[in-house]
Amino acid sequence: MTTALDRAPTTTAPRILGVGTAVPPEHYSQEELLDLFGITDRRVRSVFLMGSIRQRSLVLPPAAPDGTRIRESQGDLLDKHKAWAVSLGSDALALCLKRIGADLSEVAYLCCVTSTGFLTPGLSALLIRELGLDWHTGRADIVGMGCNAGLNALGVVGNWAAANPGRLAVMVCAEACSAAYTMDATMRTAVVNSLFGDGAAAVAVMADPDGDGSSQDGDGPDRDGPRILKTAGVTVIDAIDAMRYDWDRDQGRFSFFLDRQIPYVVGAHVEGVIDRLLADTPLHRDDIAHWLVHSGGKKVIDAVAVNLGLTRHDLRHTITVLRDFGNVSSGSFLFSYDRLLKEGVVRRGDYGVLMAMGPGSAIESALIQW
Repeated sequence: MTTALDRAPTTTAPRILGVGTAVPPEHYSQEELLDLFGITDRRVRSVFLMGSIRQRSLVLPPAAPDGTRIRESQGDLLDKHKAWAVSLGSDALALCLKRIGADLSEVAYLCCVTSTGFLTPGLSALLIRELGLDWHTGRADIVGMGCNAGLNALGVVGNWAAANPGRLAVMVCAEACSAAYTMDATMRTAVVNSLFGDGAAAVAVMADPDGDGSSQDGDGPDRDGPRILKTAGVTVIDAIDAMRYDWDRDQGRFSFFLDRQIPYVVGAHVEGVIDRLLADTPLHRDDIAHWLVHSGGKKVIDAVAVNLGLTRHDLRHTITVLRDFGNVSSGSFLFSYDRLLKEGVVRRGDYGVLMAMGPGSAIESALIQW
């Protein structure tokens, strides 16, 4: 029987060559953040301290003379987003290229993802200027799609790579989540402020024109990496307002909202997405050796584990990324992928699943094979 995997053209199937991540230099424990912002409400403190996060990297506002943190205007927050999206995105991209032995001059296509601020011209143009990339570099910007956007963009980059074998495409997810915070005494903002961290991730993708996808000889980047075989996703329109970033008229700024029902929305639909991903292949869930899931929060991770029958070991990288960085939005699954590679346990032929969830409400997934 011919399956979707058999039909995948080896000559143009895009491969993930490498990944790079970056975070701001300042790290804060949850306890430190509560003290820095003078939060004494017991309900809010419990939200911070019960979410399985040990520390996060954040760009906090400057301190006032009395030691408290000043209130940033919406303009200040937009400036912060621009500065740190460019800085962290540049660092992640440079590290990614260094790891695969590629040069900036080899980047032929750049897709940038961000949801923590609005930029015109987009982040892709700003990175081309910042890094001195070729002015003719193809580019795209995905803005406002949220935590699932990294996987949506990976599809865009993979399709470009498949259409241009042998040419290097790069995706950059740069999220300055501290530029999307609103500080008040409500539980709405407490949930958001307890969860997100600043960070960026970059991934390099190329389709091998020679057909075998193995490491090449001579000049150019190492092409040895997993093939992107298939994608599947769902947009749960009934829960379209469960995750949103909209204008808070009382605060005079944008504010992110997370509904308490999100883990249940994810849990109710994640099995169907994975069934679609593995449909028309000979694979079952037990055949997946590596699960790289978005670090959306403890309850979301638990919902994925319960509904897919996964263990804490299966989700160990997702869990430790949440512990050490918090939810870094669109790039979270790449932080987990980075940790998997550093672990050194991947074997040729292994299958993996990438998964992310975000506003829409959406669940996105991709099947990969080394």
